[in-house]
Order: sequence, then structure tokens, then C-alpha cells
Amino acid sequence: MLRRNLLATLAAPLAHAAVTLPANVGLKADSSAPRSECGIGALMPWADALWAVTYNSHTARTGTGLALYRIDENLKMEQVHVHNGTHANRMMHKESSQCFIGPYAIDAKGNHRVITTLLEHRLTATMRHLTDPAGRVYMLTMEGLLFEVDVQTLKATVVVNVIEQMGIKARPHFKGGFTGQGRVVIANNGFYNYGDNDAGLFEWDGKGWNVLSRKPHMDCAGRQDMGGVIFCSGWDEMSVVLWALVKGKWQRYRLPKSSQAFNHAWQTEWMRIREVETEHYLLDIHGGMFELQPIAFEDRIWGIKPICQHLRIIPDYTAFRGMLALGGNQTTPNADNNVVVGQPQAGIWFGVTDDLWKWGKPGGWGGVWRKSVVKAGEISEPYLMTGYDKKVLHIKAGGAVKIEVDFLGDGSFETYATSSGTSYRTFLFPAGFSAHWVRLVSEVATTATAEFHYT
Repeated sequence: MLRRNLLATLAAPLAHAAVTLPANVGLKADSSAPRSECGIGALMPWADALWAVTYNSHTARTGTGLALYRIDENLKMEQVHVHNGTHANRMMHKESSQCFIGPYAIDAKGNHRVITTLLEHRLTATMRHLTDPAGRVYMLTMEGLLFEVDVQTLKATVVVNVIEQMGIKARPHFKGGFTGQGRVVIANNGFYNYGDNDAGLFEWDGKGWNVLSRKPHMDCAGRQDMGGVIFCSGWDEMSVVLWALVKGKWQRYRLPKSSQAFNHAWQTEWMRIREVETEHYLLDIHGGMFELQPIAFEDRIWGIKPICQHLRIIPDYTAFRGMLALGGNQTTPNADNNVVVGQPQAGIWFGVTDDLWKWGKPGGWGGVWRKSVVKAGEISEPYLMTGYDKKVLHIKAGGAVKIEVDFLGDGSFETYATSSGTSYRTFLFPAGFSAHWVRLVSEVATTATAEFHYT
């Protein structure tokens, strides 16, 4: 009864429009050639509406009909401006009371201005400025150019070419970025074959750049308060990787991949970290949706729990008038390489946050070592253990491996068991056994592979 009343309350403002939840709003690009994508790159509630920008697949104008849209409280949609580009950035700039989404600045009354010099660039993230947060913002392009934009004049100036700065040789595919704790952190998911080591996660303090990883990374997010923890999501051949910047120091954790369908750089649009309920985060990564606590208690990350697994492409998601709005990229001819798809289309799904628990039951797999050379006594990174029913560990190593669990989430690990042997074996955990994190310790120097399968 409570559930029905909740849905009725949420749908009440929409009742005269005969909208029921879940609901969908469809967007499209043109059918005329070239036919590309119509992904929904960014969603932002602002100025009494939900704003959306759609994107195509490349800088070479591979498709037309991509635009900025305004969706009102009755889910009635209007096309505001056509850009025909690739944009997936959004940020609220508090000092100027403007929403930056795609190549647009929208004021509090819903009036939009176009940043014309950025129309030809693929915008992927907007971030606060390090030294002039009231007057300028940063904008990152998929090709690795970091711009600063004057929030009043909208003049855009290149700050740095990250590709050149970081010596990236393969095709770049920059995605998320965030400013916090005195630094800008940006992610590049350019990962095209197993073994690729030319993507990365990078940080910049306004003076020098630092390479955190050369593996693919997707999004960076955080709050301006509550400790200011910055989270970054990524992956490698072994598992999903979650970074957390806590009081100026980076921590790394590993999570299961719920699907291998997101491994290639092109398959990752865009897997974001978003706040969808006040001070509550959702993390979407590799077909898995997770609860994520934005605060680091005892300077550790432990409020993570899987919600569901899915195959949906979710380039962005947000809350709008009590509803959860999920962007999509559902039907893509993509230069007609998909011969059973015609017009590029996508949908915005409207429901409530709790609907996510109706999706696929959490499951996945991933490891802490993959044909890795490990030293005697070497400790693996923590791997998520909570929220899955059945768990098995596959090990291939030249000696005993100690299994340690952190059941408090404070980083204090206890020995649970030792898996002995000198070849391949499995370790089956009891049904329902769980802890926040699990890690492994090799008791010998060896080449080791260790992968967890959760069902």
C-alpha cells in the first residue's frame, strides 16, 4: 500500500497529462544520411524544466538532428537549439546562477546562450575553476583539450592539451572530470584491446600533472562539503576499479564487473557517478548499479552495496520532480554498421530510485590478480564482498594464498582461511557469507591469478 501511495504522490503533478510511472520520453536524430547516434549525453533539472542534450558518435558531424531539449513538468518536450555535435557535460555554477550543459549556458529564467567556439568540440565534463571559481569554469573535450570558459562572456581559452602533456599515443576518449581538494581530476577511457595501457586517470594542481593510472577510467565526482571525497571509476582486465581521494590521499578498491559488454572504449557511454537523492550517490559501472556513500567514515570507504545488474546504456541520470530520470542510447545505426537499425533514437526513462531493485539481481566477476607476478607476502587491493548471494574464488598460484576479510569496513582485515596448493583450485564461501571487503595475501613469490565469481 505504501508503494502504491508513493507512486500516486509522485505522479500527481503529472495527472492531467495522463502520465504514469515508469514513463518514457523519446528523442531522435534525423533519418537522412549520415546516420549515427542519438544518445542522451546529459540531463539537468534547472529553471522549472529538465534539460537534455543529445549526441552523435564523432567529431566529423556523423549525423544531424542532435540538439538541446527542454522537458516541462508534464514531460512535454521542445527542441531548443540544434548543435549536431557530441556533448555530455553538465554543471551548476552557483556564483553566476547558470547551468552549463553541452555548449550552452542557461540562466535561472531558462534563457540559453550558445558557446559558439565550443560547438565543434566534443564536450565531456564541466568543472569548477581552481583559481577563479566565481568567474570561470573548466570544460574538457573528448580529445583531451582542457578549456577555461568565462561565465559572463563565454570566451573559451585552451589551458592545456592533455594528450601532449601526458604523452598519449592511442586514440583518446576523455570522459569525466571533477575539481576538489585543490586539484582537477580527469578520466580517459581509451581502451580498445586487452593489454592497452594508454588511457588513464590524471590529476592537475594548476602547476603540474600527475599520472594516477594508464588504464581506462570513466567518471570523477564528489561534493563540495561532507569531507570533499572525490570518487573516480575505471577498470582494467581484472575488475572495476574505484578510486577515492580522502584527505589528499588516494585509496583504490575493486568491484565486480556485472558484464563484459562494456569493456571496449566505444561501449561505455557513459557510466556516471551521480547524486540522485539528497546526499546519496549511485555508481553505474560495467552493467552494475551500486549505492555509494559520499562520506569517508574513519577515513575509509565502506558504504558500497550492489543494487542490480543491467545491459542498459545510461549516459546520464538525475532526479526530476521526485522522479529518477535515466538517459539512454537505445537504437543506433552508427554509420549504418548496424544494418537492422534505421533512425537514431533514444529514450529518457522516468521512475523512482527504488525501481532499480526490480532490475537484474546483483552478480558479477572480477579479480585482484590476473597472471600477475606477486612477491611473497604481497597484499592485493580490497575487493567488494557485500551484497551478493553466492561466492566462489578461483585461484591459480604456485603456493598458499591467505584470504582476509574486512567485516567492519575500517581497513582492519582478519584472516578467514588459507587456500593451499600449488596449482588451480577453488574456494567456495558459505551461502550468505559476506564482509565489506576481501583481499588476498600470497605466501610465496609466484605468478598468480585470482578471480571471484558472484551469483
